[in-house]
Amino acid sequence: MRVKRAAWLWPPLGLALLAACALVGVAAGAASIGPVEIAAALLGRLPFSPVDSPLSGLQEAVLVELRLPRVVLGALVGGLLASAGAAYQGVFRNPLADPYLLGAAGGAGLGATLVLAFGADLVDAPRAIVPVAAFAGALAGVAAAYALGAVAGGGGTATLVLAGVAVSSFLSAAQNLVQMVRVEELRRIYAWMLGGLGRGGWDDVAMIAPYAAVSVLVLMGCGYLLDLLALGDEKALSLGLNATAARLLVVAAASLATAAAVSVSGLIGFVGIVVPHIVRRLVGTGYRMILPMSLLSGAAFLVLVDVAARTLIAPAELPLGVVTAFLGAPFFVFILRTTRNRAG
Repeated sequence: MRVKRAAWLWPPLGLALLAACALVGVAAGAASIGPVEIAAALLGRLPFSPVDSPLSGLQEAVLVELRLPRVVLGALVGGLLASAGAAYQGVFRNPLADPYLLGAAGGAGLGATLVLAFGADLVDAPRAIVPVAAFAGALAGVAAAYALGAVAGGGGTATLVLAGVAVSSFLSAAQNLVQMVRVEELRRIYAWMLGGLGRGGWDDVAMIAPYAAVSVLVLMGCGYLLDLLALGDEKALSLGLNATAARLLVVAAASLATAAAVSVSGLIGFVGIVVPHIVRRLVGTGYRMILPMSLLSGAAFLVLVDVAARTLIAPAELPLGVVTAFLGAPFFVFILRTTRNRAG
């Protein structure tokens, strides 16, 4: 696998980029809070800190209860979607694969929609089971796309993408049917489907943190497996790797990451295809570097996109999924043309 020189520099650069974007995300808003004041306020909240917060009570509440959880949630969602996209691209050896094209996000969205629509009739705390339902839906969506692609055309790149589009369309139709059945929940479901972080808080961060931790730990440990799979199944088998088991592990972890992100943010497209593609061009084709850099870059990317979504037409707010679609759709066309030119 090709890894560009000075590879050790990339993770510190990724962390620095994420920190800078997080600072922009925390500082942006109607209530002006400078970077120095933010740093002093956060240091002042540490135990036994000698630093006193320079913020007023209202500014402190805005910082701690509104902006910080939103930035943390945006970083989690962006990092999860980008790392899941990179993992799907590696396991299927397809640069066009991402959670939305392969049916993972559509399945997760349908699972979450079912809970939002019917969960209150079945359990006392439906919100807590949204990630579980989303995970089940994500696995079902990917399995359906992969099975359909294998039956229709042997699982080739183009066939797999078309199968994923077909499955995603079916899942979207099923979502629309659920909305028709539960018209009284339509506003809440529709607002969630557009994607956004405005409703998120520390409760949402805590809810998806265990799922995010498990999926990220597994994915970060799968870089070597994906590098072996890139050599082909026969070569991987000669090196002692069970290709089928490795694929199942990666797909399960990537689906869990997708489900965790979708359960709190709604449907936010193109992060999983745009970010890994840019990262691959910067750091090379080795997945031991692509996966962690996709995690960091995806986190920074979505934090910045969220800043744009809540400031471009302030005091109103754009749906986050709409902003990523405006940015990602032209980029997807570019990737598609590049892939076709290489294939030709």
